[in-house]
Amino acid sequence: MSATAENPPTASAATAVATAVAAAVEERVTARVISDDPLYRKIPVALRFAPAEPLAVRIVFPSGLSPEGTDNEWVFPRALLEAGLQAPTGTGDVRVWPCGRVQAVVEFHSPEGVAVIQFDIAALRRFLRRTNAPVTRQA
Repeated sequence: MSATAENPPTASAATAVATAVAAAVEERVTARVISDDPLYRKIPVALRFAPAEPLAVRIVFPSGLSPEGTDNEWVFPRALLEAGLQAPTGTGDVRVWPCGRVQAVVEFHSPEGVAVIQFDIAALRRFLRRTNAPVTRQA
């Protein structure tokens, strides 16, 4: 008979086993809409990551920016956002590139048009670090 069968782990030993998993992340940041207007329009944006979709990130714009009056959510590869902080990346609906040392631009293409949004690189990096940080959860 095995040692495990003769001496099953106690409840405290079972709860001491931990596994590393990613946690859901939401970061609220202020971004700037880039347009022909000489003054930038600041908007609140939610950056989201869900462990169920480990390769994706979401950028959610407030309902006030949408003609339908609903939140506008874009889902795209996390790797695209990471790479775009270093060099221009993307050829489809979402394109990302650094703009100097402290800003990054994310360009969204849809049938309705193009939106160009500028973010602080520090905020995007902080969000990406949080999406990569494992959380210890008791098994």
